[in-house]
Amino acid sequence: MKKRTRFRQYNRGQLLALPPNPRDWLSEDDLAYFIQDVVAELDLSKVYANYDNARGGQPPYHPELMVSLLVYSYCVGIFSSRKIEIATYHSVPVRVLCCEEHPDHDTIAEFRKRNLKELSGLFVQVLRLCQKAGLVKLGHIALDGTKLKANASKHKAMSYGRMEKKAAELDKEVKRLIKQAQTTDKQEDNLYGKGKRGDDLPEDLRFKQSRLEKIREAKEALEQEARREAEEKQAEYEAKMKAKGKKPGRKPKPPSDKPDPKKQRNFTDPDSRIMATERKKNFIQGYNCQAAVDEKAQVIVASLLTQAANDKQQLQPVLEKVTENLPEQKPKIISADNGYYSDDNCTHVASQNIDVYISTGKDKHGEKMEAPRGRIPNNATTKERMTRKLRTKRGRCTYSKRKHIVEPVFGQIKQCRRFRQFSMRGYEKCQAEWDLLCLTHNLLKLFRSNWSPATT
Repeated sequence: MKKRTRFRQYNRGQLLALPPNPRDWLSEDDLAYFIQDVVAELDLSKVYANYDNARGGQPPYHPELMVSLLVYSYCVGIFSSRKIEIATYHSVPVRVLCCEEHPDHDTIAEFRKRNLKELSGLFVQVLRLCQKAGLVKLGHIALDGTKLKANASKHKAMSYGRMEKKAAELDKEVKRLIKQAQTTDKQEDNLYGKGKRGDDLPEDLRFKQSRLEKIREAKEALEQEARREAEEKQAEYEAKMKAKGKKPGRKPKPPSDKPDPKKQRNFTDPDSRIMATERKKNFIQGYNCQAAVDEKAQVIVASLLTQAANDKQQLQPVLEKVTENLPEQKPKIISADNGYYSDDNCTHVASQNIDVYISTGKDKHGEKMEAPRGRIPNNATTKERMTRKLRTKRGRCTYSKRKHIVEPVFGQIKQCRRFRQFSMRGYEKCQAEWDLLCLTHNLLKLFRSNWSPATT
């Protein structure tokens, strides 16, 4: 049958007449080119130092390629080493960035694991580039925290009280199995399996012994932690006892060196903790991720990871991080929600000549607060002064900016880039990965500001 419609030629075996130039596949302002140029500007000497200069075997991939690949992948929401490997074949920007090299997922995972600390150390370098581009002014810094899942299940955690009970049960069961194995005929193939030595342990015994060892290790870790906390609280207890003297009333309770029976420890990632999510609707096994964000362009100026579910003890460490990252300049204003409030925090920030706004309680949505009138009473407490300050016209205006500065940052990381669980295990590795996430957040802000590296 003769076809009337004409089609473009379609030859599935057609070869390219000329070798293609990969740089023609993307527009000049693509993120991949920007990442390449920025990485070329960064000091990667610590990454290079991890190579032993050995000449034998297959040469490794260039550190600039691997850093660019990881940074770009985190920018676009690809965190799995296997998915990154697939992207080197299927994603045009990644193929261009890698110059048609294809590191496998083992190589990518090993490079990230070996250089995670060095990669997180690039955070300050990228922050300085943001400052150079005019994206950081330190006029108003807002603090907040978000909970992120650890690479562990909350169902793999056990309380200290249950550990004691379970350890006793397993110890009894292990002894019974050992006695049974000793009294059983060593030649019985049904017990040991054909072709195995008579001194091999039964499967049930091997499992229960390893389980018992893990529980004992977890118990010992919780007991050491309790002893350490008791030592730290001893001085505070002695000071309270001295202050009380012979005054009537209940005496302060001495610190106990025994763990709370309800205190839990996870077997997969022992450093992670059970934490309540927003509004305490759910509980996760994870970490508390802190960020200090600058008002100018929502650039993260300090990042911190903590095992504490409460934010109250995090304000001063985060502020110290800001000073450490940008020592030549000090923030003018700091704002934080009521989770950070304490008299000590307000006094500490104010002592550094920083205007501080920390909510002293949760206000109902849409509730109008009356502006204070008259002078502040001389006997007003720190909390009363802060509450009064937040109800002034200037205080309401300043504090209302907090949610617009810091909260969108967590939305961009968790929702837009879909990062909701750490890839690594252990506090130090998760801290480094959180720094890497904040680094790539700042890189995206830098990219969208149309700033160009000097190498271009």
